[in-house]
Amino acid sequence: MNSEEEKKLFEKIKNSNEKAFEKLFHRYYGHLCLHASLILQDDNTAEEIVQDFFVKLWEKRERVIIDTSVKNYLFRSVKNQALNVIKHNKIKYIYAQSVLSDSSDNVTDEDSFQEINLAKKIEESILSLPEKRREIFRLSREDGLKYREIAEKLNISIKTVETQMSLAFKHLRKTLKDFSTFFTFFFCFYTK
Repeated sequence: MNSEEEKKLFEKIKNSNEKAFEKLFHRYYGHLCLHASLILQDDNTAEEIVQDFFVKLWEKRERVIIDTSVKNYLFRSVKNQALNVIKHNKIKYIYAQSVLSDSSDNVTDEDSFQEINLAKKIEESILSLPEKRREIFRLSREDGLKYREIAEKLNISIKTVETQMSLAFKHLRKTLKDFSTFFTFFFCFYTK
């Protein structure tokens, strides 16, 4: 599809032609996911960004003005969204570091005891997971592997990895409910 054909297709989209939108979606979805994944190094977040982009594109289709080619517009928009995610994650990380720094200034013996107790409880909870689920969890959280890499390493589907991780989190949330604040903080910043 050349640039002129894409412009005509986009004009149809601006006039709420769903078939034209589907055609554009199917033509570029995979390429845009790969593009975002190369920036983020995270396939799942990349897919979320691209899906979100297409939803927003449809919602604001009548107001979108494309100065360059449609293809350039799509790739530039997805790149910008991916960079925004990276920037947002850096801000979260900096905030977490400042919270940790502030709290370490006021550490008491009781805080240290609570930290040791939490670490012990986390390890006990992980050890109580079924063997395969525990292996998947450790590969993700301790070895830093992405779901796709775990699936390839264990010769299972990505969906199985996602399901097992979800079940692991559910179990850990339940067994660590007395440490809910720490649990949220711990897993918020140690996710894939």
